[in-house]
Amino acid sequence: MFITNTINKLHFDNTFLRVKTIKINNLIINKSVKSLILAIPSARINQRQEILKKLSRYPLEVKSLPNLDDIENDLVTLEQIKFVEVDDILGREIVLPKKELLRKNIFNKNILITGAGGSIGAELSRQIKDLQPSKIILLDNSEYNLYNIHHELTITNGVEVIPLLSTVTNYKQIYNVIKKHEINTIYHAAAYKHVPMVELNVVSGVYNNVIGTFNVASAAKELEVENMVLISTDKAVRPTNVMGASKRLSEFILQSYADQNSSTCFSMVRFGNVIDSAGSVVPLFRQQIKDGGPVTVTHRNITRYFMSIPEAVQLVLQAGSMAKGGDVFVLDMGDPIKILDLAYRMIHLSGLKPIDNNNPDGDIKIKFTGLRPGEKLYEELLIGDDVIQSKHPRIMQAREEKLSLEKVLDFIEKIKKSRDLQDENIIKDLLLEYVKGYTTEFEYKK
Repeated sequence: MFITNTINKLHFDNTFLRVKTIKINNLIINKSVKSLILAIPSARINQRQEILKKLSRYPLEVKSLPNLDDIENDLVTLEQIKFVEVDDILGREIVLPKKELLRKNIFNKNILITGAGGSIGAELSRQIKDLQPSKIILLDNSEYNLYNIHHELTITNGVEVIPLLSTVTNYKQIYNVIKKHEINTIYHAAAYKHVPMVELNVVSGVYNNVIGTFNVASAAKELEVENMVLISTDKAVRPTNVMGASKRLSEFILQSYADQNSSTCFSMVRFGNVIDSAGSVVPLFRQQIKDGGPVTVTHRNITRYFMSIPEAVQLVLQAGSMAKGGDVFVLDMGDPIKILDLAYRMIHLSGLKPIDNNNPDGDIKIKFTGLRPGEKLYEELLIGDDVIQSKHPRIMQAREEKLSLEKVLDFIEKIKKSRDLQDENIIKDLLLEYVKGYTTEFEYKK
């Protein structure tokens, strides 16, 4: 371990693992350290995580050397020293994927990914391309997002990748795409997911999420697609918001079709927040810190589950391969993270201090804004207690209530009617009728 006083940098090697926290505190204070380089490339993920959590309480700009696997010829350049991101702290040991599960529904098959330009859809596209499908169809209604992921995937030759500017709410279009390209497996990630936005646009949000899922599932069933996997969310569990309720209705659609002895294997994968997804709290905090604050936290006690996008997608692919039909898979998200703690860690990692009672002369103010419409203090992954462990340690299967196809067709017609009339009360009534635990009423103390 050494300290370079002239540039106020602190460099840690393996001896850091034997240094007590109080000594680190003294070094940082006495030497006025502003920047820290973590140089323990041999440390395991859980060791790095423990170290970074301890360091995140200090206002230090933290950088890290690459892992040993990334270092070639024992040479590390300045360009290889990277800033520590929040997922380095929130991360966890990744369970190595089962290769046979990753490839089962993809290798030499034609794949359709809806919402391919979104955070999850784009990562699905990347990982699926590496698994050597015959063809990938990227479908999205955002021209910009579709262009970006298509351009990224076609920089190198290999798998045929076809971008289609389309919407899942157009049944005939979806049907024709599946038929023309002889699709074998569908990953349905297309959805409006931002809770406050859907809360303010009830008719459009529910129509897109539910009717879109119904169209894709109906076309898949009719054309005898081998597999369809729905990307669902923890917000579908006892939802206090329209977005979560719409995803629960989407789950009902696939469950009811699976009960019809369809040749298509329908399944759904439910998980929590993914770090750095579009519209999520991490990029918001990062931008707010960059702008000098304030960092906005809705409630001091609010918690959320977090997982990296690559790990979530890896688990989605494996879960879909284990499906028998109608399965509700639930990913092990680890422990929930307190959003206020996340805000403090991100401020400190930026080399700044939060303004609070202990630091009235700090750099970044944290502002509590109050829970937004439909927002919970905490999220759940299961509706009931009936859950079984799959053959993957990070994937569980939930056994939950279903709806008959007759009831599914009833709420589909009501959603279509609400769109024709632009009457959101029709949707709110059906959500109360069909979605267990759905409520728009919540109490909290700010």
